[in-house]
Amino acid sequence: MAVLRVPSWATMGILTFCGMIVSLQQTLVIPLLPDMPEILDVSADDASWLVTATLLTGAVATPIVSRMADMYGKRRMLLVALGVMTVGSLIAALIGNFPALLVGRAMQGFGASLIPVGMSIMRDQLPREKLAGGIALMSATLGIGAALGLPLSGVLYSAFGWTSLFWFTALVGLFFLIAIPLTLDESTERFPGRFDVVGALLLTIVLVGLLLPLSKGASWGWTSGEVIGLTTLSLVCLAIWVPLQLRMREPMVNLRTAFRRPVLFTNISSYFAGFAMFLNSLVTTQELQVPTETGYGMALPVAVAGLAMVPGGLMMLVFSPISARMLNRWGGKTVLLTGGVVMGLTYSWRMFNNDAVWEIMMGNMLVSIGSAIAFAAMPALVMASSPRNETASANGVNALVRSMGTSSGSAVVALVFASLTVTVNGAVFPSAQAMFTANGLGLAVCVAGVLFGAIIPSRKRDEKGDDVITGPAPVREIVKEVQEKVEP
Repeated sequence: MAVLRVPSWATMGILTFCGMIVSLQQTLVIPLLPDMPEILDVSADDASWLVTATLLTGAVATPIVSRMADMYGKRRMLLVALGVMTVGSLIAALIGNFPALLVGRAMQGFGASLIPVGMSIMRDQLPREKLAGGIALMSATLGIGAALGLPLSGVLYSAFGWTSLFWFTALVGLFFLIAIPLTLDESTERFPGRFDVVGALLLTIVLVGLLLPLSKGASWGWTSGEVIGLTTLSLVCLAIWVPLQLRMREPMVNLRTAFRRPVLFTNISSYFAGFAMFLNSLVTTQELQVPTETGYGMALPVAVAGLAMVPGGLMMLVFSPISARMLNRWGGKTVLLTGGVVMGLTYSWRMFNNDAVWEIMMGNMLVSIGSAIAFAAMPALVMASSPRNETASANGVNALVRSMGTSSGSAVVALVFASLTVTVNGAVFPSAQAMFTANGLGLAVCVAGVLFGAIIPSRKRDEKGDDVITGPAPVREIVKEVQEKVEP
């Protein structure tokens, strides 16, 4: 198929909107969860699997699809993941019962891999001067889609019914399945070899065993046999998987790259940043929607509360080009630290300022700005220290670590909200102390993220004005090789 020659801004736009629809479809179903038990004739616990299924398949698919993208072609695997996501949307829309929705939502989770693969395509196809802007914009889709998904789902649900949410994602998916082959070349950068099937299966067990207890621990009980058993199984498989990956010539995840200081500490900092970003959404939603009798709630309707969160998502879009300029001028480490500091200072302010809607909206917007800045730096730091033929895999691991941060944030905040409660007219809500504690937790994880970010090896300029990594000799050699390859 002939590929149209499109300018770099069009390449960025296609990949960015593709990433946005992925982020958006992950949150579209959340406002419907209170109504799903009645619609589908299931329990509330069963209905929550519509979110859990997407989380689990997304976590598993991201590193596996990213690895396959480095081996078999990035555009090819982008289309495969997009196709699975689109078919899942069609299954949910056409059949419409609970088993079909569960299968459809699980298939939609494959879309999570589009973002790291899309970033690696940008690295291959964009001019060097445009790369930082593309990465920043792609990173921002995580927050933009999440913020816009809440009000959009309310509008579609009210106007056209719940199946319209799945028809919407299916139609958009079909559009990209046509547009991508017409506009994007297949990458010439490959890492041929044999796919590590055993490593992929073990990694799947590790991730499911860790994330499923995080998602269902509150309903199962944190000391239940299911939680303890799955966690134990995950740790045993992890103990087998790590030495297996280190011994293999063509591992599922190159742990030697992942354990280099720039990549390792970037990923650890990314975990805390993902935690802080998702905590922001949980706290803001509670503050806007719970009754005023709780002492802090604004009692806004769901649709109005969703609209109040839109500016936060738009801030991530607005700050994408600003983050790109910061990356080009200051480098990834400084930008990552700046984003973490902005989020941390905002959480410290929010601990004492949530008495008005404008204060809640301001806190949400400032955390979103910090998230946009920090998220723009993460893939840049990872790719700068990873071999070019492993960029999709390295970005996939980073995206997975951020996803684990959001999952941990959801579980920990749910525990805080369940432990500190207040009863209003017979209904139980998180108390004002719970909000204070959650914001304090946000401050703590931001501090942790900044501390780990601060020990990432720094970049400096050499006599020719090129970036150089200060760190162990192997790291410098790899980065030098990568930089030579990306020279226009």
